Amino acid sequence: MNTGFGIVGTGMIAHFHAKAIQAMPGGRVAGCFNQNADKSKAFAEEYGCRAHSTLDELLADSDVGIVTICTPSGAHRDPAIAAAKAGRHVVVEKPLEISLQRCDDIITACNQNGVKLCTIFPSRFSPANIALKEAIDAGRFGRLTLGDTYVKWWRTQEYYDGGGWRGTWALDGGGAFMNQAIHNVDLLCWLMGDVTEIAGFTGTLAHERIEVEDVGIACLRFSNGAIGVMEATTAAWPGLMKKTEIHGSRGTVIIEQDSILRWEFADEIPEDAVIRSTLGASSASSGGASDPKAISFVGHQLQLQDFVESIQTDRRAKVDGAEGRKSVEIILAIYEAAKTGQSQKL
Repeated sequence: MNTGFGIVGTGMIAHFHAKAIQAMPGGRVAGCFNQNADKSKAFAEEYGCRAHSTLDELLADSDVGIVTICTPSGAHRDPAIAAAKAGRHVVVEKPLEISLQRCDDIITACNQNGVKLCTIFPSRFSPANIALKEAIDAGRFGRLTLGDTYVKWWRTQEYYDGGGWRGTWALDGGGAFMNQAIHNVDLLCWLMGDVTEIAGFTGTLAHERIEVEDVGIACLRFSNGAIGVMEATTAAWPGLMKKTEIHGSRGTVIIEQDSILRWEFADEIPEDAVIRSTLGASSASSGGASDPKAISFVGHQLQLQDFVESIQTDRRAKVDGAEGRKSVEIILAIYEAAKTGQSQKL
């Protein structure tokens, strides 16, 4: 199969995709496209690929078998559908899109054209989060009771002013929840199970000239009866590392960024000591808490490797379109709850 990647959009996140692809065994960036020809050329020179002058030209490139969409959030649908119709497998940077209809349009196009679809959520590929998921699935928490996640980051006014699409409903689709905390929204749903009811509050408190929230909180009820809280902000100076806390009647795990702060179960097993020693707090990375460029591409690399393997073995990608849609549905319900003052049933 052809595993050459074509990248659509060459902004900040595209560089993480390109570096992740190049770090993969046999990974290759074959082409790129940006509506700004100068940006395409500069990106192509940096990663040794072909700069295309149109999207159609990129999709016609026989070296491109997989297309990764790195355009602004509200501009994912059209290039993703075009790639599917061209018979290319599709990777979409989070969020899948900014409305459920637009998400469904992408999913339908990929299904109808027999291509695979992947939504980027690299937190699912962190060893600490994988160990936590395995402990949940093994029943080690007893009855799950609480699942909480916190993304208390800081973004400057210049961050929003510097990109014409940031902070807009039309292209960003939302603020701290849809752009930054969506990774942890996805993670909490993956860990705790489906959400059945949501209440929420949002506000714009620390930034000017943006349409969306820079702070928000949601209370959740999960299908298994557990409840939880999600906090999201870009208005918490100087920016803290993200945190996830899972509690049950027989265990508690707390993960900050990708390091385990607490791993404790009523029924201790020998592997617990190994997990605490190997996955315990050791990271000095801010994880993007105050600088969006300060993230690692390793999670992207692991997820893209999984996607290539899913194509080669004809299985579902671990985070396919249906999985990518879930976090969008939850966040849109938070926004509706905040707007109406009424809890939302999913």
